[in-house]
Amino acid sequence: MIVNLKNPNLYNNRELSWLQFNTRVLRQAQDESLPLLERLKFLAIYGTNLDEFYMIRVAGLKKLFTGGIIISGADRLTPLQQLREIRKYIHQEQQVVEHCMKDVLKKLEHQGIFIKSHRDTNQNEKNLLKKIFKEQIYPVIIPIAIDSTHPFPQLNNLSFGLIVKLKDSDDETIERSGIIRVPRVLGRFVELGKGIYVPIESLIAQHVEDLFPGHTLIKYAAFRVTRNADLEIAEEEADDFMELLEEGLKLRKKGELVRLEVGIHSDDEIINFFNRHANIYKDDIYQTQTFLNFSALWQIVSNKDFAHLLPAPFKPRVLPPLDTSEDIFATLESQDILMYHPYESFDPVVQFIQTASKDPEVVSIKMTLYRSGTNSPIVQALMSASESGKQVTVMVELKARFDEENNLIWAKALEKSGAHVIYGIQGFKVHAKATLVTRRKNGKLKQYAHLGTGNYNPATSKIYTDMSYMTSKDEITSDLTRFFHFLTGFSKKGKLDELYMAPTQIKPKILSLIQNEARKGAEGHIIAKINSLVDADVIRALYKASQAGVKIELIVRGICCLRPGIEGVSENIRVISIVGKYLEHPRSFYFKNDAVQTYISSADWMPRNLVKRIELLTGINDEAARDKITQILKLQCSDNTLAHELQSDGSYIKVKKEEAEKTVNNHKIMEDFVIKVSKATTKENSPSTSELISRLFIES
Repeated sequence: MIVNLKNPNLYNNRELSWLQFNTRVLRQAQDESLPLLERLKFLAIYGTNLDEFYMIRVAGLKKLFTGGIIISGADRLTPLQQLREIRKYIHQEQQVVEHCMKDVLKKLEHQGIFIKSHRDTNQNEKNLLKKIFKEQIYPVIIPIAIDSTHPFPQLNNLSFGLIVKLKDSDDETIERSGIIRVPRVLGRFVELGKGIYVPIESLIAQHVEDLFPGHTLIKYAAFRVTRNADLEIAEEEADDFMELLEEGLKLRKKGELVRLEVGIHSDDEIINFFNRHANIYKDDIYQTQTFLNFSALWQIVSNKDFAHLLPAPFKPRVLPPLDTSEDIFATLESQDILMYHPYESFDPVVQFIQTASKDPEVVSIKMTLYRSGTNSPIVQALMSASESGKQVTVMVELKARFDEENNLIWAKALEKSGAHVIYGIQGFKVHAKATLVTRRKNGKLKQYAHLGTGNYNPATSKIYTDMSYMTSKDEITSDLTRFFHFLTGFSKKGKLDELYMAPTQIKPKILSLIQNEARKGAEGHIIAKINSLVDADVIRALYKASQAGVKIELIVRGICCLRPGIEGVSENIRVISIVGKYLEHPRSFYFKNDAVQTYISSADWMPRNLVKRIELLTGINDEAARDKITQILKLQCSDNTLAHELQSDGSYIKVKKEEAEKTVNNHKIMEDFVIKVSKATTKENSPSTSELISRLFIES
């Protein structure tokens, strides 16, 4: 029987699949086996994720709907249908979120952490709060009357404050309304001594009469607004892209209102007053029974006095041969290096660039920067290299969402140091992660490369899992030279020989690799680890491979539009998502019958990555590195602690350990593994290859 692989019933909706991912984050917060502040941390992540989802995805769907555009993905849901399903999902989940929050907060009280409203504090605490209000809050708070002579103010994206209803103290028949804006320079919680936190709106409400003299408070509610934060930049009309981006960042604060959140004391009267001015659709208004802005919970999670309520910290290790290497360039001439962060430290990557910046024999450094973070040692090294006379070329992607402002700062600093800075390719984001160092050796030029699946950000490298590949192979470095020439020049071909570059090469290569396994039938085997799987052509290729009998194991952290387990279509496909201590971020692949077999990439299997971005896919020919990637992928496929398995109906079920099985928590196994390797290695007995590493992976 021939199956129509374009049938919309074979595809999960992208947005609803993302909501399922955020639910898996929420499940971590519900997991009673985790330390309490770890659970609170996942609530903070859940809230931050949902903020971005509304700012970008929901805002985009609203724009499509109001524009009368009926487009959809392979599932064929219209923008309006998606908006209805999204609102229904989030409203239903809100009760679960609030129950989880109350449970965590109640248990934290037994550990000495309290979130108290002003009325629940004792007299000494009230006296201290009064002093804090007078000295730290009153001078910067913004009370705003709203009437015929005081218009409703412009509220920036994620603005937080209080809606208040007041009565005239001299004439109680006169009622007035207003809002109190709480500037972001004020913390979400006022901290009283060790472990006592008071939501700032609770304190401000006690002093409303100081802010509106001659009036008495009738009622109040906290509010928070979300705006469309997606930047639209007409690059083809831009004479100065940096100036255009800076203007876009200002407009982001004033985008269309897409969500209103209101706090515990809200009622219809307060909401209707606010919404007469804001005009937010009723189903995009969320009333909470806890408090607003879960992302602010980081203020509590980061309290070092309660670090014992977090998982034991893990210190990344530098493994052989880099642990004893005094000359990184000589090491890369003798062998390739593949590192798995954060278990293996990101420090060697930083040191590679720092060493290159100081080495008098290095003549040039070329690099892509997508999200480098603040106070970046890598950018500082690049600036030093440029100032010392080296040729430094940096592709700073100014369109990295929510990092645009940070990247603007770095771009200007690099330019000032004398580096040649490229701001992007018109019509594309540059998402590839690559560094190329050119050095004199014995009168000739020798090149060294780093290719990664994640950003050049030492801070996030401690919490994101990613892979780094370092090599001096001429075939790789020659391709990277051409890659950087493509970025700085006008070439539209962009074809590489050993590497594969999107938008022209990666998707055809992925399809070819899948089709090659399909030709092998039951002898075929694919393992793919990605963050998101959306591209319909890739999904159909996987369906065909499954129909041919290929065993397909997919590790997809977030969005997955493919539906496994459908008879005659995808019964040979298994999809798991791993959510745990670390954010799973690598894109790595295993194709059993390919000559190279293993690959790493900066690209997810989404249309935006495969056809709308500049990305790189790297084949790993080195035997030890190839074995290492294969072992990591197989380890994750066997996880029965952190994994959730995707069902054919789009839902996820936590993978349960069978009674006879060993417990497999891939994060814990990897931590134990690198500790074991580092202890087994001494300066006198340091392996020159990764043989020991591969063997210990198998043992683990």
